[in-house]
Amino acid sequence: MENNFRSGCPIASTLDIVGDKWSLLIIRDMLLQGKRTFKDFSSSPEGIAPGILSARLKWLEENELITKQKLPDNQKENIYLLTEKGIELTPIITEIILWSDKNLRVQNAEMFSIAEAGFNQDKSKVTEGIQNNYRQLVEEILG
Repeated sequence: MENNFRSGCPIASTLDIVGDKWSLLIIRDMLLQGKRTFKDFSSSPEGIAPGILSARLKWLEENELITKQKLPDNQKENIYLLTEKGIELTPIITEIILWSDKNLRVQNAEMFSIAEAGFNQDKSKVTEGIQNNYRQLVEEILG
């Protein structure tokens, strides 16, 4: 894999991989909604264009945040699953959700209630629950 980094800064390095407009939303969809197919991601309300989605999925795969594989019982359809490296982004996703709820709710009246999604609990327990639920989903998918 070639060096995709602008500098040695840890924040800049992370943003070089997941700092575009779509990557964290794809990871969010995988972690929180169990999305795993191209069609699943295409149906997200943010409306990602197919070409951009394809490029982001490839980028995330190249950087080992997701894997592309076939279902054991359906060898025609590709599915995308988070790697452990991708699952480890959960605390960042959780913090962004909490920050947004606290600081942007007034500006975005359409923002979903985080309490309904369980984010009103201890954030470490929320993060651990999301990770465990995702790992269980992958285990069920792959058998």
